[in-house]
Parts: sequence; C-alpha cells; structure tokens
Amino acid sequence: MEFLRPSGWEEALAIKAELPTALPIAGGTDIMVEINFDHRRPDALLDLTRIGELYEWEVGERTTRLGASVPYTQIMENLRAPLPGLALASHTVASPQIRNRGGVGGNLGTASPAGDAHPALLAAGAEVEVASVRGSRLIPIDEFYTGVKRNALAADELIRAVHVKNATGPQQFSKVGTRNAMVIAVCAFGLALHPDSRTVRTGIGSAAPTPVRAKTAEEYLTAALEDGGFWDSGEALPPAVAKQFGDLAAAACNPIDDVRGTAAYRRHAIGVLARRQLLWTWEAYRDPRQRRVMRTR
Repeated sequence: MEFLRPSGWEEALAIKAELPTALPIAGGTDIMVEINFDHRRPDALLDLTRIGELYEWEVGERTTRLGASVPYTQIMENLRAPLPGLALASHTVASPQIRNRGGVGGNLGTASPAGDAHPALLAAGAEVEVASVRGSRLIPIDEFYTGVKRNALAADELIRAVHVKNATGPQQFSKVGTRNAMVIAVCAFGLALHPDSRTVRTGIGSAAPTPVRAKTAEEYLTAALEDGGFWDSGEALPPAVAKQFGDLAAAACNPIDDVRGTAAYRRHAIGVLARRQLLWTWEAYRDPRQRRVMRTR
C-alpha cells in the first residue's frame, strides 16, 4: 500500500487526479478500523493531515464554512451558537479521543447511513464544497447521498468544506443506541426550525439506505405553523400536531432488520424522536429571550 502525504491542497488535488483510487484519510476514525480488520485494502492512502486549511472554519452572516477536517470537539466548543444541531450531534460521536480526530468531511466521505453528522446537516441545510484539478462545485446536501455508503463525488474530487446555514431558530438532534456515545446509532433524527423562512427541515439517520429528510412531515408542519399563526403567536402546539408530525416522520423511513434493531423498532423510534424534538424546539422558540437572540442573527 502506497502512502502519499501532500503538503498543500493543490498538491493533494494533483495526486487525486493522477491516482483516483487513492483513498483520502484525515482523522482515519473509520478507514483505519476497516484496514486493521482487513475489510479494505486500498492501493494508496492520501493523507490530508498536513493541509491546514481543512482545519479552519469561518462564521459568516448567513452561513458557516466548516473545513472538512475540523474535529467534532472544535464544533462542540466553538460553533454551538451558529450550528446548534451539529454541535449536539458531535457530542454523541464515539469517544473524546475520536471527537478530537474525526470531522464532518470523513462522515460525508464514508456516507454511512448511520453517520451522526448527516441528520443535523440535512436539517440545518448544508452544501458540500468539493474540488478537483478541474475546479470546485457546491453539492446540496440533499443530492450528496446516492446510495448505501455512496456519495456524489467524482473519482478525482476531494471534500474541501461544508457550508451550513446559521441557525435562525432552535435545532435538535438525538439518536437511539445502547448508550449516548461510543455506539453506532440504531436510528437518529434531527430537526431545525427556520423562522426566517417560516419552514422546518428534518434529517433521519440509520433508518433508510441513505440519510433522508422527512419531507411530507416537513410540509405538514410548515403548513400547520403558518395556518395556525403559531410563528407570530408563539402559542403551544396542539398534541395532535405533534402526533401527526411524528407519524409522518416515521412513514418516511425505509429501515431494515439488523443486529442493532428491527425495522419496526426503528420506524417507531423515529416517530417518538420526531414528536419529542418538535416539543423541545417549539418550547425553545416560545422562550421570548431565545426568540430575540435568534432574530438578531
């Protein structure tokens, strides 16, 4: 196995163009497990750890640009305000040691449906910045996942950064597992309220072949909030609204039976998570102090 270690981004792109089968590695928290167990034996590893820009982030007026290798620990400590859903998801990733190494770029590259970052990225609304020697492009997060552990990257492309919309309302993330961290999710759900556009977005993990949004549930809740005047009044939501939202979120799943849980359990759990998160986020939105803060962003 060849080990390639570029010192800069342009050099990395040139190597990837010349050797498209080279497997990128930064945190290595997924890849090294597969290599150590001899589940994968790539021709070459493309080590990106010397490329400093991949560890940088920038909080803009509307979006945050997150370098592909920014560790989850940094997201938790420095980006909780603009990216609260992703910060919550970062807390559930493996152990402190893994959170110090792993980043969102690796989660996207692996494209596992059980990746913890995916529901939060879907709910917040994100774009993946990818590049090659041919140029760069932004891939909407909804179009990035193309199959089980497959993504929209071309053979010569590398993930450079993720552009995530800054929160204008409360966000939540939670997953079901035998414990809060150090475990692969049985299923996971993310929810983000977007008062600026009076819309909601969701993300579902480990309950379909790819991470997905519960779009019918989103459309239902968006209409219910608007038609009921809830955005302006801040009144408590009727229980029937939360129940219907949860039922529609569960219907968006396409799970399987495996060693972590049955399809029926995953579908049920997503419904429960959706209902709970709606109540949590709406109570946060109803808090006048939080609403004032969100409106100034």
